[in-house]
This record gives sequence, C-alpha cells and structure tokens, in this order.
Amino acid sequence: MLTHIFNNRPMLVFIIPFFLGSLTILSFQPFNLTIINFLIFPFLFYIVSYINKRSKNTYRKKPFLVNLFYVGYLFGIGFFFTGTYWISNSLTFDESFKNFAPLTLIILPLLLGLFYGFGILFIGKYIKLNFISLLLFSGMLSVIDYVRAKILTGFPWNLWAYSWSWFTEIIQILNPVGLFAFNLLSITFFLAPTIFLFKKFKYKTPSIIIILLVFFTNYMHGNYIINTNKIELKKISEQNKFINIKLISPNFELKYNLTNNQIDKRIKKLIKYSEAEKNKKTLFIWPEGALSGKYFFEIKKYKKLINESFSKNHLIIFGVNTLDKKNDKFYNSFVIIDHNLNKVFQYDKIKLVPFGEFMPMQKFFEKIGLKKITEGIGSFSKGKIKKNYLYNEIKIIPLICYEIIFSELIQGIKEKQKVIINISEDAWFGNSIGPYQHFSKSIFRAVESDSFVVRSTNKGVSAIINNKGQIIKSLKNNESGNIEYRLPIFENSGRNKNDLIFFLLLFTYCLIFLNYKKNDY
Repeated sequence: MLTHIFNNRPMLVFIIPFFLGSLTILSFQPFNLTIINFLIFPFLFYIVSYINKRSKNTYRKKPFLVNLFYVGYLFGIGFFFTGTYWISNSLTFDESFKNFAPLTLIILPLLLGLFYGFGILFIGKYIKLNFISLLLFSGMLSVIDYVRAKILTGFPWNLWAYSWSWFTEIIQILNPVGLFAFNLLSITFFLAPTIFLFKKFKYKTPSIIIILLVFFTNYMHGNYIINTNKIELKKISEQNKFINIKLISPNFELKYNLTNNQIDKRIKKLIKYSEAEKNKKTLFIWPEGALSGKYFFEIKKYKKLINESFSKNHLIIFGVNTLDKKNDKFYNSFVIIDHNLNKVFQYDKIKLVPFGEFMPMQKFFEKIGLKKITEGIGSFSKGKIKKNYLYNEIKIIPLICYEIIFSELIQGIKEKQKVIINISEDAWFGNSIGPYQHFSKSIFRAVESDSFVVRSTNKGVSAIINNKGQIIKSLKNNESGNIEYRLPIFENSGRNKNDLIFFLLLFTYCLIFLNYKKNDY
C-alpha cells in the first residue's frame, strides 16, 4: 500500500521525513510520548529502503545517492527545528543578536540536520527490508548521535535515549552500559516493529517475543534495583549519615547591567530564602545567574551582610564570574564561600556555550558587531581541569548549567561517596520546553553515576534527584522558594567509566552485518 502511494506521489518521500523528524519532539520531556518513536523509526527505515529499491525508476531526474541524502537531511531538519527552537529565545536579550533570533530557527536545523543527511547517505544504499539492515540502520543513527556529541564543542542534546527519562525502571541499565550504549539499544528497540515488514524473515513472532522479554526483564531488574535502593537509603537515614543541604530558586528576571541597588535586593532575597539557622550545619546552594554577570571582587562589599546572616556552620555555593589578573582571563565559576565571604573552592566551567559564553571566530564576528550573549567583556576562558570539593566525607562534583548534558564530565570519578551539584540559569529559554529538556539530563547523570543530583536554578526546574533517577523534591519552572533535604552519605556503585560498551556493541552489529549481508535475514 505504502509503495503504491509513494509511486504515485513521489514528493511524499521527501515531505514525510521532515514531518517525522518534527514529531520526535513529542517523545522527550515535557511530553514523554516515547511510544511515538515506535512509529517514527520504522517509517523512516521503510522510506530509506524504498528509495534504495525504487529510486532509479521513480526519480529519473536525480541521482540515487542525492535522494538518500535528502531523506536524512529533511528528517534532521524537522528533528532540530522542533527540538531546539527555544534557543532563539536566548538571543532576544541582547540588541546585537535580536535581529538574528528568527534566523536561528532556520540556520541551526539546516546545519545540524547535515549529520542525518550524511549519515543516511553513507548507509542508505545497503538498507533493505531485512534484519541485518535494521542493525546497520540503528548503528548508524547511534554513530550520528555520538559524533554530534563529540565533534567541535559537542552538542549531545536530545539523544534518543532521553525519551526514556520518565521511565526510571528502564534507565537503570545506564549504570553499567553507559549513555551511548543505551542510546544504541533504544534505537534498535524503536525499530523492532519494522520486523513485520520483512518478507523473507521467518522468525518474526519469536523475535518480537524475545525483544519484549528483554524489555520486561530490564524493567524487572530496574524495579528490583530501585526497591533495594530504597531499603538501603532508609538504613543510612536511620544511622544519621547525612549532610544538610538547602537549594534556593529565587526566580529573578534575566537582566543585564544590574545596578548596585538591584544587587542589594537580590542578595537580601537570597538570604531570605536561605532561612539560615546559625547552629544548624548546612550547605546552601544558590543558582547560576542570581548575580547576573557580576564578578567575585564586586560582591566583596557584601561581607558584613553575609556575615550577619550566616555562621561558621554554613557554606554557600553560587555561580559568579571570576578574573585571573595574572593571565587576564575571565571564567564562569562555581564558587564556595564561608560566612566571612572567603573563597574556599572554585571550579571554572570547562564546557562553554558557543556564542553564549565564547565566540567562535571572535575577530570575524566582532567586525560585524556581534559579541557573546552573556554579560561581560570578551569571551570566557575554558577551565583547565575538573575539580571536586570534599565536604563532610562526601565529594561535591560541580557542574555549571549546560555541563549537565555531558556524560563524560562524570565518567571516571573514583570517589565512592559523592554528590553532583548543578547550578543553572534557564531564564534564557523563557516558558518553552527548553528548561524541561535540560532538566531531564540530570536524571540520566544521577543513574549513570549512582549519585544524588542537586540542581539549583534561578528559573527552570530545581530538584533533588536520588541516585536512581527518582525526583525526591522539586520546584517547577518559574517557581521561587527553597528545598531543604538531608542528603544521605553512602558509597556509590557507579560502574560507567567510558564508552567501551558502546563500541563493543557497535562492533558486534558490524560483524553480524558483514557476515550475513549476502542473505535476506
């Protein structure tokens, strides 16, 4: 039936991939309609196989490989158009970028869509309606995601695995296998319905039964892990092994060039929300962006105010710009101070946002009147090393805003007692789906590392997420207030060290394909 429709209306072959790519946004937060991927991926697979088989007869005016590129490219454009449209909102806060905001809706998808265009072009000619082609197709889509996550500065946003962020039982497999291996397995699973299209494949029903059994087994395994974890955390709680934390979400408006009076009001509001009890040992977490664009040396005059409001039992985490006078370099920093406003720890952001925190080809863009979006002179410098801070027997792993999307920043951390603290500013994205997508990455980092994630945002979703990805407490986007929590101190069992399992799986897929490509399996 589909073949007949495509033969009579060949343009549908190019229109539908864009439509399919656009629909993928529904599988991610805040929609969580993961089930839609079981329609989208098989449909895309069928179109590629159709082009491979029919192109020479149906599209005489265009080369065969060009048609494959168009299918992948249009799918990618649709995917990034609906999935990253909210980025354009961040450009509306600066006059020099304001006119470019509408262009990002077009330019960004056109550029990022190339990953899928060239990926489908590379493997499209091998795609037939058979089982080994399914493995090849899912393998290539996972490679596309891996490359875009690593190339240049990397952009691992909305990997297909993230469509499971709401299903905590399923994502427990993240801990041993890692993000990209799980992404490959997810794509393969989404393609499972394609089996019913295979004419010469004799094991359709058994294959589906096996796939469902694997899914159910993974679910039961995840459910067991979560329930066991609840018991263990309860025991730790009864032993009073914890640190007291309090995260603050002030919900300040995103503004440039704050006056001294405005800074005064903001600090007083942060203090008010902190509700510090002087005899209670507490770690306070203020978000990135609360002091919008100010440098650490500029807030030293508030020493008296901080000293009056906090005690020696308190430490405060917050985001602030810092200056290295020796090298004349500026950093976006995660800072911990005591009640005397002494800096006891500083981590400088490693993964900077292109155009937001630094300007690629800075001299060129400055000539046409463009600068980085965030406040401050020139581009931020990249932090050199990943620093952690020991606080009451537990290692604090700092991640600033955008860094939460990079799995590699938590890989290989040897500390067994740790917590990930993510300070963020999501006001850049307004009331869009951006803050919810950003938050979903925190759930994955928690499961991967078997660590609690404490996320404090100015605007956005602030939350305490336990080591199995369950949301303990949260404040919604644009909601102000605080969350206080007794964070348990326990030994983490995070086993994900690198992407080795992903490459092993990919190698296995390739071996199967090469061994059976001559047959219609």
